[in-house]
Amino acid sequence: MNTTFPLIALTALAAWSVAGTNAALDPASPVADAVRSSAERAATNFIAAAEDMPAATYGFKPTPAQMSFGEAIAHMAAGNDAYCSSIGGVAAPKRSALAAGASKEALVARLKETFKFCESALAGVNDSRLHEKVAYFGEQTSRAAVMVSAAEEWAGHYSQIAIYLRLNGLVPPTAKPRAAQS
Repeated sequence: MNTTFPLIALTALAAWSVAGTNAALDPASPVADAVRSSAERAATNFIAAAEDMPAATYGFKPTPAQMSFGEAIAHMAAGNDAYCSSIGGVAAPKRSALAAGASKEALVARLKETFKFCESALAGVNDSRLHEKVAYFGEQTSRAAVMVSAAEEWAGHYSQIAIYLRLNGLVPPTAKPRAAQS
């Protein structure tokens, strides 16, 4: 098995994720820093998108085969708990199940809770244990692989909901002009 590719992928992820951030980074943990940065960005963008979409449009789906906007938000919230507990080596919080068709308020609140959990679960992660095997949806794989998968998941589902926003005449958070900085 080629072990060079994962190292190159993780290095690229690290460089991409920390570009333009002002966070104090640990030079010994560029991958963990990159994943924390990616999670922070995902939290900002997902929460803003979830808040921007009108409650009446949470059931919107471009085609019958796709998840609705609300289902995508619920899916991401559940995924956050799974990914971040695995990466951080901590138990996911026990949360009550969200009912199918849960309200916008309930989904936004849950999304915020799960990103807060990610922040705390990822806080102590460093690069010294990237090789360790961790639980990953019923399998065992390296912590590094789960970190890359989490970043992919955040990016992929944000892209999905950004399209849903556009299809409803709304501008995704990442396409809005940034406030002028002094």
